[in-house]
Amino acid sequence: MNQIKSFISKESWSPYLAGIVLGTVGLLTVLLANTLLGASGAFESIAGLIGKKIAPSVFSNVYWGVEGGRAMPVIRPEITWSVILLVGVFIGGTLAALSSRTFKFRFNDDTQWKRIFGPQPWKRWVLGFLGAIIVAYGAGIAGGCTSGLAISGGMLFVPAAFLFMAGFMVSGIITILIVYGRRY
Repeated sequence: MNQIKSFISKESWSPYLAGIVLGTVGLLTVLLANTLLGASGAFESIAGLIGKKIAPSVFSNVYWGVEGGRAMPVIRPEITWSVILLVGVFIGGTLAALSSRTFKFRFNDDTQWKRIFGPQPWKRWVLGFLGAIIVAYGAGIAGGCTSGLAISGGMLFVPAAFLFMAGFMVSGIITILIVYGRRY
């Protein structure tokens, strides 16, 4: 039991073991819950749920569902599987950081970021926020996020998953070259 406890509380795991665990979770998700791993729709479901409470006329459309209408919404404004997954990822990540004694609040204080963008945290927060918006928009266009499209789709050998992964890697390399140039 102590060996398991010391193994689980390690700061980092073998990527091979982590891949096996992730594959097992993905397979069990398909078999037991009849759904795929994916979290990008969670933010939209939460936004729609809150929006329908605050401004129902604005959020009564085809995207979040027309009230009393027959059209199926693109995103259901409710607590969905992806919302539960998102909450579970947050809680699981927090528990993992606590068990490995690496939990701390940070403000993106990475030395590399400071060297490239300067010491002001707000610049890094703005860039991170804009990058997240671009990634979320791209996930919407691609039909899923990295977890939903690449992991679940790759596990099921869906061709779009491999196209997405290739595009994700190529665009990441191009972005790094643009942002960092030869400075890193």
